[in-house]
Amino acid sequence: MLSPAELAALRQDYAQRGLRRSDLDPDPIKQFNAWLNEAVDHQLLEPNAMTVASVDATGQPWTRTVLLKICDDRGFTFFTNYDGAKGRHFAANPKVALTFWWNALERQVNVTGKVVKSSAEESAAYFHTRPEASQVGAWASTQSEVIADRAQLERQFAEARERFGQGQIPLPPHWGGYCVVPETIEFWQGRRSRLHDRLRYTREPDGGWQIERLSP
Repeated sequence: MLSPAELAALRQDYAQRGLRRSDLDPDPIKQFNAWLNEAVDHQLLEPNAMTVASVDATGQPWTRTVLLKICDDRGFTFFTNYDGAKGRHFAANPKVALTFWWNALERQVNVTGKVVKSSAEESAAYFHTRPEASQVGAWASTQSEVIADRAQLERQFAEARERFGQGQIPLPPHWGGYCVVPETIEFWQGRRSRLHDRLRYTREPDGGWQIERLSP
């Protein structure tokens, strides 16, 4: 176990590069995809991993990590079980936040916005690109519910696999996409002495974007 002093001493001074207003694309989605492509080119593990924050009915925030699967003019789309804790939170309060953290590039992107369900057609199109076992797993899992043990989950998986046999596995009615429609997108680049560069896009009423530098 680390001592308090050892834990306090853990730090990294970021020095790879800076971020200027002139570096940014006027379109934050294009800017995001440029950074994501760099993360992919650097062969980072799960470069599309993002933390999703939601709030439950009591006001308690929750976070979890999911995988971005579509990034387009609408926003940031991921797929999940609609009946799980995330889905219940989103139904009560669609306001969410995302964080992408690319440690090796000393970068993060922070997003705020609202979730909108994907169409059944879009959800089905993505669902059928998943490995067959993952498709079965979407039927087997009662996401976020308490289960007795691992054996119960494996039994439910085996039952689902037997139910569908060798045919095409249909899209579960409780499974699909959520698109986070952004209101703000902040690009964060680590700098020396914790004087990080932070540049935030904020959506304007006409659909354009205002760009502002934030103090670290």
